[in-house]
Amino acid sequence: MPTDSPSETAPLRDRLRAALPIAMKARDRRAAGALRSALAAIDNAESVDAVDARAGAIENSAVGLGAAEVARRQLTEADIERIVRTEIEERHTAAGQYEQSGHADRAADLRAEADALAVHLSVG
Repeated sequence: MPTDSPSETAPLRDRLRAALPIAMKARDRRAAGALRSALAAIDNAESVDAVDARAGAIENSAVGLGAAEVARRQLTEADIERIVRTEIEERHTAAGQYEQSGHADRAADLRAEADALAVHLSVG
């Protein structure tokens, strides 16, 4: 029987991507927002620093389709898991701060987002 939850043997990024349309169809805005945010954080971690980019003469420019493209970083499963754990920790920290300032409703939203991400972390 097919299930709506992504396989636990799939890579974490794939599990997060698969869970996003499920959360959207369920109209779970907290989970969808948390999943989008985590996927964006993973994509940002793959980006290449622009420190090597510098302006120069046109005659020294790369020529041809894709000649100036730079390969993105390859993240390991451990890197991706660390990013998701950081996202979860940031939400718990912010929830505590909101709770201290009397915004229990926003704190509950952030904890629900953290829980939505934590479900996808592998056990072990």
